[in-house]
Amino acid sequence: MSAIHSDALVFFGATGDLAYKQIFPSLQAMVKRGHLNVPVIGVAKGGWNLDQLKARAKDSLEKHGGVDPAAWEKLSALLRYVGGDYKDQATFQNVRKELGNAEHPAHYMAIPPVLFEAVVEQLVKSGCAKGARIIVEKPFGNDLASAQALNRILLNSFDEKDIFRIDHFLGKRPVNNMFVFRFTNSFMEPFWNRNYIERVQITMAEDFGVQGRGAFYDQTGAIRDVVQNHLFQILSNLAMEPPVCTDSETVRDEKVKVLKAMPSLKERDLIRGQFRGYRAEPGVAKDSKVETFAALRLEIDSWRWKGVPFFIRAGKCMPVTCTEVMAKLRLPPTVIQECKLKQNHLRFRVSPDVDIAMGITVMAPGEQMTGERAEMLAHHQPEPTELSAYEVLLGDAMAGDSTLFARQDYVEQAWRIVDPVLKLATPVYEYEQGTWGPAEVANVVAPPGGWENPTIGSSATAAKAGSFR
Repeated sequence: MSAIHSDALVFFGATGDLAYKQIFPSLQAMVKRGHLNVPVIGVAKGGWNLDQLKARAKDSLEKHGGVDPAAWEKLSALLRYVGGDYKDQATFQNVRKELGNAEHPAHYMAIPPVLFEAVVEQLVKSGCAKGARIIVEKPFGNDLASAQALNRILLNSFDEKDIFRIDHFLGKRPVNNMFVFRFTNSFMEPFWNRNYIERVQITMAEDFGVQGRGAFYDQTGAIRDVVQNHLFQILSNLAMEPPVCTDSETVRDEKVKVLKAMPSLKERDLIRGQFRGYRAEPGVAKDSKVETFAALRLEIDSWRWKGVPFFIRAGKCMPVTCTEVMAKLRLPPTVIQECKLKQNHLRFRVSPDVDIAMGITVMAPGEQMTGERAEMLAHHQPEPTELSAYEVLLGDAMAGDSTLFARQDYVEQAWRIVDPVLKLATPVYEYEQGTWGPAEVANVVAPPGGWENPTIGSSATAAKAGSFR
């Protein structure tokens, strides 16, 4: 039986930065595609009115993608506004009035987690929670205890099936393409295991700093900001077992199993770094020990992956902006003595472009039986018509499809893995901007032979190698 579609979207934090940069452009796109035709009730601070909200929404569209006149006219007609304090019962009584005949609203909380409890409590008291779904933005806590406390708040008033924890990374097409690639190609399964894969590395590099978000970032750091959520999601897609079917619970069961098989992170398997100049950023403590770079070594104690190390790193002020997976295969035996073997690899690039590449050895020019490295490359150039991450996720949440959302047990398992090292005062090593992190990484957390550093521009030959959609 198909889920009931939400008949209204209540948007807490409608005047915030996320709404301005991401949500209003996504709502316009949803309207344009015919995916949104229910009231959108913005809720935020008092002192605003509906005309001001519409003006901000239109300005958002002008700055982020452009205004589509027909779609904007429809979206403008759907917009409502309720201003007031989130702790004031009158605010939620006004929300209830704006909902009118709606019986199954989706409440989207693009607000700080510290406000969740007050908002949930008022939703229940006002009757707005009845028959409703709730969509919450990350971070889902800042450690295991706070994540468990947040889940208790949500589960006291909503069933797990009606809670949608957004990690926008899961709405990205390239992340989900890894899932499709793994389970629709028969050649993958024979070698995608400990018998053939020697190691896996995942890199999320950004060539910029904190971009004026120093106060936020100094309470967060790289591990909380991107490792235990975004990069663990990539890891889960890579390492999960084939689900017996593709309903949301079965897929999410397999992802949780990956995290359950991972021992908690140990101090010896972590290096933290901080780019030179970070402490001079506005909002950052002058003696800050928050990491802007982290490199981790992880293990998955499952039948498929036992003994295969997974290396993860993420950092700001790196040489490039790129998210990429590199899986190295074990060396084969050879009868060609003149050929110096190099490891085969499978490479997934998630951003800024999208690649799937197989590293192979072919005969080098000349008469000698010597080899050289080459890549068979499939490249995808994102098209303007593709759905944005928030289009996908808001649409799925309103349709009741939980597949791309983090479940309670997944969130708590992810925090369990990193929690022990978050509570330790591990060293933070300084590194120069534009480098691949502190030098200490090479001696402590590095794959055999060193990290494979992504380079931008390696897809230049994609047209010759083939492309995919």
